[in-house]
Amino acid sequence: MHDNPFDLNQRAAYERWRDTKRASHPRRAEDLVVDVADPRKLSDAERNRLLALCAAANMAIYRSPVVDADKAIPRLLGAQLGLHRLDANWLADEDGISPIAVAADKGDRPAFIPYTNRPIKWHTDGYYHPQERQILAMVLHCVRRAHSGGKSAVMDHEMAYIALRDANPDWVHALMQPDAMTIPERTDEDGVARAEQTGPVFSVDAASGALHMRYTARTRSIVWKDDAPTRGAVAFLEQLLAGDHAHVFRLTLQPGMGLVCNNVLHDRAGFVDDPKQPRLLYRARYLDRIGEKYVQNQPAALVKYA
Repeated sequence: MHDNPFDLNQRAAYERWRDTKRASHPRRAEDLVVDVADPRKLSDAERNRLLALCAAANMAIYRSPVVDADKAIPRLLGAQLGLHRLDANWLADEDGISPIAVAADKGDRPAFIPYTNRPIKWHTDGYYHPQERQILAMVLHCVRRAHSGGKSAVMDHEMAYIALRDANPDWVHALMQPDAMTIPERTDEDGVARAEQTGPVFSVDAASGALHMRYTARTRSIVWKDDAPTRGAVAFLEQLLAGDHAHVFRLTLQPGMGLVCNNVLHDRAGFVDDPKQPRLLYRARYLDRIGEKYVQNQPAALVKYA
C-alpha cells in the first residue's frame, strides 16, 4: 500500500511524515529569510535555498536591495521557482498582477478588504474559488511599507493540520468533507457575480499529493457544516491562530522583501499610510505549486476567468 500521511487510516505513515516535518521546520521568522541580489535573476544558490525552505515550510522570505516599483519582479521570481500559471482574477491588472494598496474611492477595489487599511483575518487565498481553480502558490512583493502597522503573520498550513490531527483526528475528518465550508454567492447589480462555493478545508492535490488548505476566519458570508466535529474543528483552529503558537511567524515586509509560498495561512494587521508614500505590494497568485514543474525559461501563462 502506498504511504499517504493524509489518509486517516495510515497512522504510521502520518507519524513518520509528521516527525520529519517537525524536525526540518524553521523555528523563527528569521530562519525563513534568504538574501538575494536581484529577485528577477536568482543565482543557483539563492534559488535552491528558496526551494529548500518552501519544501520544508511551504514558504520563504526573500530580502533584496531592489526597491523598484517593477511589477515584473513577482512574475520573474515566480517563473524561476516553477510558477507559470498566473490566476488573473477580476481585480488584478491585465498582466495578472494585483497592486495591493489602499484604493481610491472608485471602481470595485475599495469594497474589498485587501485594498483598504483595515486588518485582514487569517485565511488562505482563493478560498472562494472552485476546486478546479485552487490557488496553490503566491508571491507577495513589497515596494513600500506603511507608515505604521501592517505586520503580517504566517503559518504553514501543514503545521496547522498536524496540530489539529494530533488533538482530534475526527476534526480533520470533518474538515476533509466536501460540504465542510460554503462561501455564499456574491451578487452585484448585474446578478450573480460569483457562484456559491462549497468544499473541504483540507484536501490532497491530485497532481502532487501535497496538502491544500482552503480556509477563512471571517464570520460573515460563510456557512460551516452544522455538526459537532466541524464546530469543534473550527473552534480549535480559531484558538490556534489567535494564540502564540511556536509556528506562527510575525513579520513586516520591508521594501525589496517578499513572501513566496504554497498558499500558507496568513493575516495582516491594520495600518496607517504615509500619504506621500502609501503602502504598495504586488501580488501574483498561481495555479501551480512551487518547484513542482521547474522550467528555467518558460514564460508565465495568464489564466483568465470571468
